[in-house]
Amino acid sequence: MRIGWKPCAAVLAATLSSSVYAQPSPGIPGVVAPGAQAELVSEAFNNTEGPVGMPDGSLYFSDTNASMTYHLALDGKLTIERVNTNRSNGLGLTRDGNMIWVEGDGPRLTMADKVRGGYRNLAPGFRLFQPNDLIVDAKGGVYFTDPGPRPVTPGLKVYVYYIPPGSDKPIVIDDSVPRPNGITLSPDERTLYVDNTVGTVVFRYDVNPDGTVKNRRDFATLHDIKPGEEGFGDGMGMDKDGRLYVTSLTGIQVFDKSGKYLGTIKVPRQPSNVAFAGPDKKTLYITARQGLYRLNMLSQGPSRPGK
Repeated sequence: MRIGWKPCAAVLAATLSSSVYAQPSPGIPGVVAPGAQAELVSEAFNNTEGPVGMPDGSLYFSDTNASMTYHLALDGKLTIERVNTNRSNGLGLTRDGNMIWVEGDGPRLTMADKVRGGYRNLAPGFRLFQPNDLIVDAKGGVYFTDPGPRPVTPGLKVYVYYIPPGSDKPIVIDDSVPRPNGITLSPDERTLYVDNTVGTVVFRYDVNPDGTVKNRRDFATLHDIKPGEEGFGDGMGMDKDGRLYVTSLTGIQVFDKSGKYLGTIKVPRQPSNVAFAGPDKKTLYITARQGLYRLNMLSQGPSRPGK
């Protein structure tokens, strides 16, 4: 499946590694085998974020500080795919293969325009603060978070939004999460998940047929966070069995579909986001500060495009 922009010709001059690992995992049944280790792919970046797997098993991800998007091919070739991305963070993929960027310094959401070329603002004229992450549903609607700048501004309202398919007017679906960050959908798209960087609770919502949500409630609480400490809930991933992977201060915390804590996957640096990729979607790619890591999994990513 082709995506709607022309890649830069430049090839990233980076040192790839197959010998730098995190500490061995104690294992999580059905998720990751005992002794499995996160392997460093490269640490030639400023701040990695927003990974998204492609139908061919390759991976795209952001370097927010460098305002670049990178592509990691199946053969390990690493190329620069887009520059001047306005500190793009989360990346999304529509069902027809269009890439969407969340541009923190836009601030806006843009999509590659296959017909006219270039990039189209998905919500022209709509005021955003500093959008962060997104997930695209099967109908083409876009859920995204706008937590605003750091540090948190007292009294500033921040939002979780939904852009219905065919619309350019975001709908507020929650304005009460102090700093919404990671966002994803269950495999059947009946449940939306949002985490809170400055707290420890991950929320879930029932998704209505029109894409709006109802019945927000606590789904899970991050483990091993000291009292008064921020949990740094960041980007999230989902596997085909409905397990949720939440990047946090302590690593990647895994919860089953009922919200039961299953364990934490450790990486050398604090992780910011995750995505399944590879030909069988059984490789978990992890963005973590200057590094990109990968881990062979027992679990498998969802069958939908992207995350």
